[in-house]
Amino acid sequence: MSLDAICVLLIFISTIIGLIKFQKQPGKVFGFTFFALIIFGQVSNETVLASMSNKGLITLVLLMLCSLALEKTRLLRILASKVLFVSYAKTWIRLFSLTVISSAFLNNTAVVSTMLAPIRNNPYHPASRLLLPLSYAAIFGGTLTLIGTSTNLIVNSLVLNAELPALGFFDFFPVGILLVITCGTMLWFLSKYLPETNIKSTIETSYILDAKVEVNSALIGKTVEENALRHLDSLFLIEIVRNGQTITPVTPDQIISVNDKLIFNGDVTKVNQLKQFDGLTVFAHKQGLADDNLTEVFVRPESVLINKTLKGVGFRAQFDAAVVAIKRDGQAVTGKLGDVKLRPGDYLVLATGQDFKARNNVDKNFIIVNGVEPESKLTGKKEPFVIISFFLTVALSALGIVSLFKGMLVLFSFFLLSNCLSKDEVLRRFPIQIWIIISTALMLASALNDSGLLAVFENMTSLFGVITPTIALIIVFLLTVLLTELVTNNAAAALIFPIAYSLAVSFGVNITPFIMAVAFGASASFISPYGYQTNLMVFSAGQYRLMDFVKIGVPISIIYCVTALCSILYFFPF
Repeated sequence: MSLDAICVLLIFISTIIGLIKFQKQPGKVFGFTFFALIIFGQVSNETVLASMSNKGLITLVLLMLCSLALEKTRLLRILASKVLFVSYAKTWIRLFSLTVISSAFLNNTAVVSTMLAPIRNNPYHPASRLLLPLSYAAIFGGTLTLIGTSTNLIVNSLVLNAELPALGFFDFFPVGILLVITCGTMLWFLSKYLPETNIKSTIETSYILDAKVEVNSALIGKTVEENALRHLDSLFLIEIVRNGQTITPVTPDQIISVNDKLIFNGDVTKVNQLKQFDGLTVFAHKQGLADDNLTEVFVRPESVLINKTLKGVGFRAQFDAAVVAIKRDGQAVTGKLGDVKLRPGDYLVLATGQDFKARNNVDKNFIIVNGVEPESKLTGKKEPFVIISFFLTVALSALGIVSLFKGMLVLFSFFLLSNCLSKDEVLRRFPIQIWIIISTALMLASALNDSGLLAVFENMTSLFGVITPTIALIIVFLLTVLLTELVTNNAAAALIFPIAYSLAVSFGVNITPFIMAVAFGASASFISPYGYQTNLMVFSAGQYRLMDFVKIGVPISIIYCVTALCSILYFFPF
């Protein structure tokens, strides 16, 4: 084995180890891989440029940007309003069906995000019995078409990089529809084992917010009872932080002192009650931000804020917003907001400034749940124009009349020229992490090939006579599934594809079943809430435990794997 091959192998193994160790930051891991490949001279300038301008990768980016305009319409919200009924069976079937269909053509993260609020606030059923099926349905729906999930488009970009024919729009459908039917049926029977958590009442008491007693406050020297701090509507004084010490529980005769931080627990929408108290200010007031428009956000797992405090990161300067309240997976959060270390999946309620919408880092760190969103909504003729033109472009691509790349390029241009998308929105929501992951994966695949490492791997397969193409396919599929649960779906697909390709070449068989094994294996994230973004979203919103995912996810994963492997071998024979 040459020195170059050893170097590339070490980079490849280090990337996998890095993804497992830092599974919430795949972009940074691939960023280091990118620099390692360049510094150690394992990729040429031509390879770098070709990887970053890969047709499949650019198609994926254009599709994600065009989908932003669709998210600004009322389409998904109208669909969400048609889901809830008194009957649980009717609600479940309608939710599952609409989510599957929507996710086949739209960004499944946007679909789940839109459905979260109506499901959490529905008066008929515990949200915990609907949110996990919502996420799984979005995953199933994404397997139906080329554009259903970013994973399929990533695999397509790897296919194009290997100079193979592009995947068709409905190439995934035969296997995907069987997965929808078999896994959907299994999910229906398993749904009765989902917990019945009273999400609404728990959420209303899970937010914490703090207010500071200023120097000239009329509250100073009086007891909690005298200040009527125990008689607020849906807000409860649970702690007082004084000179770094926490006083809890707070008794009615506790006297308020200057510079006390009063920690309240309850319904954050009632925060304006605190304005009636002289000399009592929340952080938003002190920062000159209005709190009549509150925005609820969800902290992304790749956010730069993870394991940092609000005080330490200069939150106002970074986002032109102040945190009014915080909530974490139904767990109690204590102490001053500024001293709380943020975790993935935390919910924050923000009072936002005028510049909040224009900040490029908002959507890199948060998912907007409800309230004021960074982008404006489309009205008038723009809304039907976006909906019709988007689905017309998708239909033309599905029929083979126009390539998806050309269609999305023209559509993106129209959206910009018609102001359906603004420059700020494009910059703010540009999928830079996807770009880094895929372009680096393409460079890594080229380095594996150029160094002769794949040839060595191909020759090794001949030493194991018991390994048939079918067994190799099963190994590739299960390895992708395992890596998806450990890291993320996109990273799993990017790393396993070169191995799958080399195996197909070594056996001299049709490569399509191996491509499909990688694509469907990378979407099989059901056991861990961290492998797929929609799982993480419902994990927090539904206040699930890890065992809830394991209990439902293991049987779903088993039926998914059996169905996918059998149908891949049937529809895509060697």
